[in-house]
Amino acid sequence: MTSPDLGLLGTVRSDWTLEEARAIYTAPFSDLLFHAQRVHRENFVPNQVQVSTLLSVKTGACPEDCKYCPQSVRYDTGLDSEQLLDVSAVVEAAQAAKANGATRFCMGAAYRNPKPHQLQKIKVMVSEVRALGLETCATLGMLTPGQATELKDAGLDYYNHNLDTSPEFYGEIVTTRTYQDRLDTLQAVRDAGINVCCGGILGMGETETDRVSLLHTLATLPQHPESVPINQLVQVPGTPLHGLPELDPLDLVRAIATARLLLPKSYVRLSAGRTDMSDAVQALCFLAGANSIFYGDRLLTTPNPGRSHDEQLFQRLGIVPEQAAAVAG
Repeated sequence: MTSPDLGLLGTVRSDWTLEEARAIYTAPFSDLLFHAQRVHRENFVPNQVQVSTLLSVKTGACPEDCKYCPQSVRYDTGLDSEQLLDVSAVVEAAQAAKANGATRFCMGAAYRNPKPHQLQKIKVMVSEVRALGLETCATLGMLTPGQATELKDAGLDYYNHNLDTSPEFYGEIVTTRTYQDRLDTLQAVRDAGINVCCGGILGMGETETDRVSLLHTLATLPQHPESVPINQLVQVPGTPLHGLPELDPLDLVRAIATARLLLPKSYVRLSAGRTDMSDAVQALCFLAGANSIFYGDRLLTTPNPGRSHDEQLFQRLGIVPEQAAAVAG
């Protein structure tokens, strides 16, 4: 099959072939970044980055066996489990996040799927955070269609549920829920009218073909996710993936650029693993089309660059958070 002309890319499609996705990913690096930046500028304001804050509202003791996750009850990572936070504590954290420039507040709970009494409390959190003028996001594990509707009615704007990796490699990473389980939750969220946040993790021992397959799966969903987090594995001692070879930074940049070309109108979030990235690598990721990050010094249970470092990097790169740009305008 003839490789796609990168110069013609930029249209939203859900009929990409795997061969087309592979040809984009393996294009000469400078060509790939040039056209990713072109498509980015066609769809977004240049030099603006959406800023989110993530809070773990219930930590640890998760029954799933995701091999990357320190919150699994199956692995000894030294993580102390915590019960679901009080609503007041979540609201206080959301107020601080807004004051620090975040426009979206994400609440993560280590559940396989939330029980009714847990969901009731989380719905109150969602309503209270939204009342502050912030976009709301949650990641709570699998959802039924009814639960997704309840969260929508409570005011939830986004739901995060990552595919993690390719369908072919998925069984090497998770065995306690299927790939179809994840797709079913995404469909329930979409049917409820909630925006979808869905991406994956790189550096888990997958092949280049797996990375392409993950991006192809995201780009061939009936409707593209509004937000696509691209995570670099954070290796935590005690998890089965600790000790793997480090991800080549250029592979991360390639994945982000490919995501930008396959999903031209989606926000692409440079997500977990930024503490292991140099400023130069992060700059390349923004050039490749990443336009969303998490502010704050933690992502659920793993480190994240502090707000002051991100502000300094933004200043050096001439990047402005979306909220600040809106106020300035």
